[in-house]
Amino acid sequence: MDKEQLTLLHEFVSMCKKNPAVLQLPELHFYKEYLESLGAKIPAAEKCCGGHPCSEPKCAKPEPKPEPKPAAAAEPEPMDDVEDSPESEVELDREGVIEGDKEEPQEMGDESIEPTDEMLEVSSTKRDEAMSALADGRLEDAIAAYTEAIKNNPSSALLYAKRASIYVKMQKPNAAIRDCTKAIELNPDSAQPYKWRGKAYRLLGQWEEAFHDLSKSCQLDYDDDANQAMHEVEPRAKKLMEHKRRIERKHEEKLLAAKKEKIRKAREAAEKARKEQEEREAHGFSGGYPGAGFGAGPGMGGMGGMGGMGGMPGMGGMGGMANLAGLLNDPEIMQAFQDPEVAAAFQDISTNPANIAKYQNNPKVKKLMEKLSMKFAGPDDDDLEGGVGDGSGPSTGPSEKSTPHVPPQPDID
Repeated sequence: MDKEQLTLLHEFVSMCKKNPAVLQLPELHFYKEYLESLGAKIPAAEKCCGGHPCSEPKCAKPEPKPEPKPAAAAEPEPMDDVEDSPESEVELDREGVIEGDKEEPQEMGDESIEPTDEMLEVSSTKRDEAMSALADGRLEDAIAAYTEAIKNNPSSALLYAKRASIYVKMQKPNAAIRDCTKAIELNPDSAQPYKWRGKAYRLLGQWEEAFHDLSKSCQLDYDDDANQAMHEVEPRAKKLMEHKRRIERKHEEKLLAAKKEKIRKAREAAEKARKEQEEREAHGFSGGYPGAGFGAGPGMGGMGGMGGMGGMPGMGGMGGMANLAGLLNDPEIMQAFQDPEVAAAFQDISTNPANIAKYQNNPKVKKLMEKLSMKFAGPDDDDLEGGVGDGSGPSTGPSEKSTPHVPPQPDID
């Protein structure tokens, strides 16, 4: 055993000599049994006003200990009844819960200081004084002595845990939590800080945190007292955790439904945009050049002549539009019809062919008309000589090339 452990043992024995009733505490039953197995006689402890063995000459006012209630199986709440916020009310037994202390934070040690042998000796002396004051029920004196011990040995997690245990007895849970958190930072493998912090959380009604810390304490070093406290808070902690899980599930379901709705609307918008684009592309030519009559037959017979537009020859009947495929595949023509100005002009012309006179000085319309005339004329303009007139309308006079061949008639004479 190292020197510190021997010192602690010596202090404990001294405390037992001064107040043998300490051995009646539930936490020390194992030690009591060991002494009795060696033939030692343990004096019976006097009963204090709370009905339990009193380990302190000045018994503090007993704290009522609620009887453990059987945990009833909680029926699952319907998802629709669960509130959307974690603060939604859950019916929990809050017996024994107190309001947290609001005092200034207690003094802590300076970890940057490397304690000397003299400082360690002072720390050990102050620790003895704290334990003696605790045995006498002088809790404030015990706190002051532990504070001095911490200042002289600031790296001792055990000193912080000891002071925290007194804060719990004084019902100052916030101060106890600060000490235990510091002790865990110094030594995360120590069970005592988790035990006392769990009890402090229990006083504040923070059931999940209390259950976590008390469970951790029992995992690191099993203790009957910590185990009993853990089972006390477990039903309330699990009920609260299940409630929060239901809230999280409902929140996730809402997010998923919103995501699906967003995707659905995006698809609808994309489909609508696609159809609109197809309509624009389909009407880009026929809409800009309505009434063109791209079917079989006389085609643009209604636009014959297009007179009055100098330099823009008439477009006759366009002979069934044999070059329609070439027209649709001409990117220059298709791009021209995408121009709103050109599309509006051809819409106007299709409504009233006489309106072509309004656009005879429009270079865009004039250029497109010439391009269309070339497309519809075909490779041999002479073949359409009867279809392209002088601007006065479709020519109806026969030409030499179009005169049908008449076979010789037999001589009936």
